Amino acid sequence: IAWSKARQKYFSSGVNKRSLDCIERAAFFVTLDDDERGMMADNSPEGLDRYAKSLLHGNCYDRWFDKSFSVVYYKNGKSGINGEHSWADAPVVAHLWEYVLTTDSFQLGYNEEGHCKGEVDSSLPRPQKLNWEIPSECEEQISRSLEVAQALADDVDFHVFSLRDFGKGKIKKCRVSPDAFVQMALQLAYFRDRGTFCLTYEASMTRLFREGRTETVRSCSNESSAFVRALQGGEPADVCRRLFRAASEKHQQLYRMAMTGAGIDRHLFCLYLVSKYLGVESPFLKEVLSEPWRLSTSQTPVQQVELFDLVNHPEYISCGGGFGPVADDGYGVSYMFLAENMVNFHISCKHSCSDTDAHGFGGQIRTALHDLLHLLDPLSREPVKKEESKAEVKKEK
Repeated sequence: IAWSKARQKYFSSGVNKRSLDCIERAAFFVTLDDDERGMMADNSPEGLDRYAKSLLHGNCYDRWFDKSFSVVYYKNGKSGINGEHSWADAPVVAHLWEYVLTTDSFQLGYNEEGHCKGEVDSSLPRPQKLNWEIPSECEEQISRSLEVAQALADDVDFHVFSLRDFGKGKIKKCRVSPDAFVQMALQLAYFRDRGTFCLTYEASMTRLFREGRTETVRSCSNESSAFVRALQGGEPADVCRRLFRAASEKHQQLYRMAMTGAGIDRHLFCLYLVSKYLGVESPFLKEVLSEPWRLSTSQTPVQQVELFDLVNHPEYISCGGGFGPVADDGYGVSYMFLAENMVNFHISCKHSCSDTDAHGFGGQIRTALHDLLHLLDPLSREPVKKEESKAEVKKEK
């Protein structure tokens, strides 16, 4: 509210309005970042975490979050993208970014000096510096708003890791949907982490319909809970396998319903809007919409597989994408299947919540994934790396 008032007061006329209009009419925003980031930028285990946090919020003053998307270029030539969510969902931005990266790497290319190939188009207008008139009281408001944004950004705990022991290839050989497999692993990991179940959000696209956006798959079901309790309770393997199959089939059914317009959450939201418009109080809607999504999840699809040859060019493997937690005491989990033997995860939560830890939850996810694979295919037991076990032990302490 404070910044909204400041924007109205200081940026609605004169040179400030003209400069702001130039930015807001632009298709996207470009940041030239002085930091060096990337997959292997600093050769440390936390390098990917810092890379992801930088793309998510940067230093707060060097990203333009109101744009459709912002492209970030780092000092060492690495790049990434930050997408604003209201105009389009993540698969739309991901589709665009896949095409850009592939075209840049495999078609356009660079010369021996590292410059873009081709000739400069001299007819393009040269960049122009935008001018601003910022009085001292406006500077004070900018500084206060920056402090608020910085505190929010500093509170984000972000962890990125790659599961390279197995991927969708081995999961499919177990005759199960890779997405259902990961979702069941997340349910198992969360139960081990918190000792309970929670309302779980998985994003599903509804682009089969005109102007379709998303619907919710409620991945925590009676079937998934029964499976997790059986596995944690030491039930026989055949019982656990039967319950796992029932849970994964239920998940697939929920996903199909969401995709085809038979989900419930967008309908509930529409009812909520109508109730507000009519001024009708609904105890049912108040209760059902008040429960937080403590586990918010999404799969980032690789949509243009023909553009990438990840087997012969593994250096072009993407980290995928991620997002912040939805609830103050919850997790945001994004995952991406790459080729046949790799899954990338982005995990977020808040430092201010003593019950959540992104690295600890990452360790729980790794262990759960291996345990599920061993349950479905005992001969495919994959050892968990030592550092993964440490993450789990640290969380338990």
